[in-house]
Amino acid sequence: MPDVRLASPQGRWLLFTTVLGSGMVLLDSTVVNVALPRIGRDLDADLAVLQWTVNAYMVTLAGLILLGGALGDRFGRRRVFVLGVVWFAVASLLCGLAPNAGVLVAARALQGVGGALLTPGSLALIQASFHPDDRGRAVGLWSGFGGVGAAVGPFLGGWLVDGPGWRWVFLVNVPLALLCVPVALRHVPESSEGVAHGRFDVLGAALGALALALVTYALIEAHAGTWAVGLAAGAGLLAAVAFVAVERRRPDPMMPPDVFASRQFTAVNLVTLCVYAAFGGFFFLAVLQLQVVSGYSALGAGTALLPTTVLMLLFSARSGELAERIGPRLPLTVGPLLCAAGMLLMVRAGPDASYAADVLPALLVLGLGMVTLVAPLTATVLGSVDTARAGLASGINNAAARAAGLVAVAALPLLAGMGPQAYRSADAFDAAFGRSMLWCAGVLVAGAVLAWATVRRPAPDCGHPECRTHCGVTAPPLEGHRPAAPPGDRLNP
Repeated sequence: MPDVRLASPQGRWLLFTTVLGSGMVLLDSTVVNVALPRIGRDLDADLAVLQWTVNAYMVTLAGLILLGGALGDRFGRRRVFVLGVVWFAVASLLCGLAPNAGVLVAARALQGVGGALLTPGSLALIQASFHPDDRGRAVGLWSGFGGVGAAVGPFLGGWLVDGPGWRWVFLVNVPLALLCVPVALRHVPESSEGVAHGRFDVLGAALGALALALVTYALIEAHAGTWAVGLAAGAGLLAAVAFVAVERRRPDPMMPPDVFASRQFTAVNLVTLCVYAAFGGFFFLAVLQLQVVSGYSALGAGTALLPTTVLMLLFSARSGELAERIGPRLPLTVGPLLCAAGMLLMVRAGPDASYAADVLPALLVLGLGMVTLVAPLTATVLGSVDTARAGLASGINNAAARAAGLVAVAALPLLAGMGPQAYRSADAFDAAFGRSMLWCAGVLVAGAVLAWATVRRPAPDCGHPECRTHCGVTAPPLEGHRPAAPPGDRLNP
């Protein structure tokens, strides 16, 4: 039985290093967007490079995050966590030193691999190490400190871009890793499940990541209309079909098809795709809109987005409690509608936009929508499968959200008619941003309709989230593995 107590020095060091490790990934997911205009200017890059700066990271993270959790369970969660931190730091160093756009994009893909290794291990170490009496409080502190890090991220990113330069958005991870690794090696106990696992589904992970990469390439480069684009699109679809076929035939798949036998689980993942596609597109384009069109500095744009994160930090736990009382159907319907309204209001953030009159109201409405839906979304995912599969269900939901976001970042500029140089023209970008918000709002409305039609209250004895506070805007929180369910337990219908 795990026996680390929260009040002990080892418990405090363990919490510190897991917060620091996961905070690196959480910070990276929020600060990089703020730096995009400056990256484009310094590297003389077009819009496609900015899209790849975001999506190269998301492709490998989304495609490999389930495999990363399995590696930790087999070979040791601390070992894989430390490997992930080191990998992430080295890739961040390469990003910061990148002499051109090609090197930056390749290094961002490597960053995603590191993120896939360390992200699942952060919470798993807490759940595997702390005494059961302290575990709930430790998870609460971990998610709360993570929320503070997410709130600080855009502000820190803006300050770095306007100050020492955009390269420090990546280089700041190096000293954090140098602090995190020795603390982890000295104070964090090793844990694993050893022989409890079968073979790794490396082929499934590779096919999933390949499908995402090829489809993303086809969407980003579609404006060129070349044969390579069509070939990539076809190959991406074939890779997706092959991924499904492999998962259906393997005895130990990364994404077991039978988990989708739960209609509730399938439905809430479709809602997740709608919601996080809109979020991914919005947060990619909003910081560009504020800097390119409204004339904000990088610091001003980063700080402007703080209300959404602060609202989630303050109220996400209470939203989860409310959803437990009234059921998830209403929050998962009202939340996306509020988000859609906030994104439509954001269209007012044009040239010389007033923050108080044009930007803040949109972000407050958007933040209220996110508060309303994120915690119930996670709870509904966990409540739709048996307790023993909670970690798997959460990992699939997290990966689906990240995949939806990267596809949106690739597709929205195409759908909105943004050319390769659109972000260099305030008028052209402003018009395309308005069209993009209509697309985002439409996807959110579709998610709300789907939630109202399909989501039902989970069974009373279902699993509940351990992470009560969540401020990430790229994916719902990951939940760790739970104790095995009694024999005979099945997926909820």
